[in-house]
Amino acid sequence: MARARSALPDFPWDSLTPYGDKARSHPGGIVDLSVGTPVDPVAPEIQRALASVAEVPGYPATHGTPELRAAVVDALVRRHGAAGIEPDAVLPTVGSKELVALLPQLLGLGDGDVVVIPELAYPTYEVGALLAGAKVRRADGLTQLGPERPKLLWLNSPSNPTGRVLGVDHLRKVVEWARERGVVVASDECYLALGWDSEPVSVLHPDVNGGSLDGLLAVHSLSKSANLAGYRAGFVTGDPRLVADLLAVRKHAGLIMPRPVQAAMTAALASDDVLAVQREKYAARRDSLRKVLQAAGFRIDHSEAGLYLWVTRDEDAWQTVDWFAERGILVAPGTFYGPAGGKHVRIGLTATDERVREAVTRLDT
Repeated sequence: MARARSALPDFPWDSLTPYGDKARSHPGGIVDLSVGTPVDPVAPEIQRALASVAEVPGYPATHGTPELRAAVVDALVRRHGAAGIEPDAVLPTVGSKELVALLPQLLGLGDGDVVVIPELAYPTYEVGALLAGAKVRRADGLTQLGPERPKLLWLNSPSNPTGRVLGVDHLRKVVEWARERGVVVASDECYLALGWDSEPVSVLHPDVNGGSLDGLLAVHSLSKSANLAGYRAGFVTGDPRLVADLLAVRKHAGLIMPRPVQAAMTAALASDDVLAVQREKYAARRDSLRKVLQAAGFRIDHSEAGLYLWVTRDEDAWQTVDWFAERGILVAPGTFYGPAGGKHVRIGLTATDERVREAVTRLDT
């Protein structure tokens, strides 16, 4: 593990500490828009489901309950037009981050193998590759890869941090390219239910995959859509062969989702009302922040879906971070997500309505 730790970059959020201190010194207190941590309460029916199996003493199944796996399939079909998913090819995970960080190792990648991640990307994609001893290649287009034959390629649509949505044609070309080369495609779809100006599409949709899930994995989380970040509720599904391989390793490692969380997930996936209520809250916060940011002279790029606004005024990202901190608002510099983010900041929608109103007031002066 010493080698693995030495290969990792510094934890990016530590560098934001002085700006957080500055924001907290504001007379009205801090408005933290830097992280994607849910602030709204968990729906009562999900809380009841969590408690309903609190007395069950035995070990839960690594594979998850049949009810949970069926609920996942039903929700993906109903909400996102997925097709061809087998319940046995659904695997609950302890949140999505642990799977992202461990996936290269779970797939057997190691020294010399290449993992492709987006040019602007959730930092854990890179961390997962480095933990496995693999190399990282940042690329948004297939032409950038040339003759390279990676072992794993990450997609993220809607994107964290940019909110960019990849169209069906783009996704289909990536899937076809990967299959020709035996590359596993892992699609991080944690923000799939939060489309605003554009409707995101899953790699599980037949228009993307041609009716076959071969070589595909889709990673999902209920942290944002159902406020279950504290429950650590995620899952992966797709190619039955790949999921079976992941399940076999996870059984040995004891990577098991607690039984009460499995029950809570089942309830959350069955309720489209829970998702609709949360979407309305994020949509209102997004609209308020978008308008005041544009009025303050910022440009918002992409951001057609997801939980963030990707904001710039064509200056160094840290200069923008400091500008916000002076007003008691904490945002994340785009450099956290890759060199291409040097002139952007990421602004989250995950603050209470009261804190968002406070941010709007400060930015409107």
